[in-house]
Amino acid sequence: MKRDVFLPVAAQPSVQTLVEQAQRAERLGYDRAWLPETWGRDAVTVLTSIAHGTEEIGIGTSIMPIYSRSAALIGQTAATLQEVSGGRFRLGLGPSGPIVIENWHGEDFANPLRYTRETVDVAKQVLAGERVSYDGEYYDLDGFRLRCEPPEPTPAIDAAGMGPKAVELAGRFADGWHALMLTREGIRDRLADFDRGSEMGDRDRGSQEVTLSLTCCVDEDRERARRLVKQHICFYVGGMGTFYRDALARQGYEELAHEIHDNWNDGDRDRLVAEFPEDLLDELAVAGTPEECRDRIATFEAIDGLTVASVSFPRAAEPEDIDRTIEALAPE
Repeated sequence: MKRDVFLPVAAQPSVQTLVEQAQRAERLGYDRAWLPETWGRDAVTVLTSIAHGTEEIGIGTSIMPIYSRSAALIGQTAATLQEVSGGRFRLGLGPSGPIVIENWHGEDFANPLRYTRETVDVAKQVLAGERVSYDGEYYDLDGFRLRCEPPEPTPAIDAAGMGPKAVELAGRFADGWHALMLTREGIRDRLADFDRGSEMGDRDRGSQEVTLSLTCCVDEDRERARRLVKQHICFYVGGMGTFYRDALARQGYEELAHEIHDNWNDGDRDRLVAEFPEDLLDELAVAGTPEECRDRIATFEAIDGLTVASVSFPRAAEPEDIDRTIEALAPE
């Protein structure tokens, strides 16, 4: 079982701060540093800086939105990041959500399953150094191949997904799946979807990775750590469209999911956070004292079918919270 670090989605003081967080993770033995891309610093520039500032730790995008770059450019970017990192790059792709894609990028959030598949297909052709020839619903390409030598080794491509069909698609066409906002039982349900997709695609399931992103916060002030993670979950369920709400509802928490979603913008956010169920928090995340968190992350890592636990952080975490959590949950 590998343990990765998912660098903060929230704005950090500088690019150098993110580099230093990756360097800390490298010193402590984490396998890979993932970087999300939302509406802050772009992932490519930051990951290039991290590649130059580290020697051994893997790097990856989790996730690079498929609507904000063409599929061919995503392939070019993956090839370049593989070169500058000396073969340490892994490409994580996903649709993001309509709030970000339509309101920030100004693109139509259309048919994410098909768009994801076509992006993965085209990026694989680019990375293989083949002449890209593709006749799809969204991409009709022919005549060009990567101008430089294709990367060696070829970077693996993972897909993010929350719903059954999205996870099945990841198993069928990608080299791995990025999971988040799932209870232990929810993970098992989606793993069945991933396994089915892998079988449909005649993939070698043993070579595919399943990475679970866990929101983690370690603090001797147990209640503060848990409050930060509760606020993080409520923000995503309530403020980031329907995907997180639907994922929580799908796992047996429909009433709560709709309550959070409906009241986040109009209601008392502090009350929502204060009343968030303690047992559900422990089903979705890792929050509390150092000893408690080390025990809890081990229960997730014991789930059959997972290959990577990725330590991520609540959006309101301060840099010192991030450093403390990276230290406390370092691989043994």
